[in-house]
Amino acid sequence: MTLPVFDQTAIEKAVTTQLVLDTVRDALIAHAEGRTSVPPPLHMTFPETDGDCHVKAGWITGATNFTVKIATGFYGNPSLGIPSNHGLVCVVSARTGQMRALLDDHGLLTAWRTAAAGALITHAMARPDATTLALFGTGEQARLQATWLAELRPISTVLIHGRTPHNTNALCEQLHTRGLNARPAVTQEAAAADMVITTTPATSPVLNASHVREGAHVTGIGTDMPHKNELPPALFHRAQLIATDDHAQCLDHGDFAHAVRSGATTENSDIAAGELLKGTIDRPAAAITVADLTGVGALDAALASAVLDQLLR
Repeated sequence: MTLPVFDQTAIEKAVTTQLVLDTVRDALIAHAEGRTSVPPPLHMTFPETDGDCHVKAGWITGATNFTVKIATGFYGNPSLGIPSNHGLVCVVSARTGQMRALLDDHGLLTAWRTAAAGALITHAMARPDATTLALFGTGEQARLQATWLAELRPISTVLIHGRTPHNTNALCEQLHTRGLNARPAVTQEAAAADMVITTTPATSPVLNASHVREGAHVTGIGTDMPHKNELPPALFHRAQLIATDDHAQCLDHGDFAHAVRSGATTENSDIAAGELLKGTIDRPAAAITVADLTGVGALDAALASAVLDQLLR
């Protein structure tokens, strides 16, 4: 039997933003409740070409499928006229071990899963009256974080801090076409927004912890390998509420890990992001809150299965 292969175009036609948000929310809650199986990721780096690769697998207890995903980020690719990110997902039956389908998504599902997780946890941890959003980074993920968070709450202004004026202005224009008021901002102004999301492959912190205001929320999504670091340890020291999507992963190779190793916080100071999505934990109104998201294989499994169901219909 020939293995079905679905490309990016087919996937985009079959999936809605709401499906992704609902699936990722449920998967994060399942992970927080211990209803998942997630082995440690496999990491590789390619310094000569500023590239990295990670392989993640996951399964939600009782689900009919599990997945194995390859995702790459080669950050010099835009100069070659090709995207930075690529990847594919193999969906496997958890009943028979037979390959069910290959989703040749070019990294699209990873981007969607990351955007959904970041938007959901930012919405859950930010103050109800928070309306200004700052983005550190100007790539696809920055655009998705802003537009998907706007699906969940009103955003008055999007402040964008990027490495180059050209990319920063280009993202402002993209967000303008989607109805968002976006403009460039220097580091200090961006760090002082109500909500901050960092979306970079940085290897050293992109903001100063002292610039983050009381009552603000910060989500870091770019530190998915040991050599990366977006958020300064001092920010975790200031935070009264810290969430991680996977405690062990974030303690191994997340911004949370850098903070723990530096002594800025303790290794048990975090709570599971999925617990916050249940709505049972109150946010201290004047507190700084931080989320460290490293990407969980169980979320890939849940989303790939949901997408395959849509495609097979």
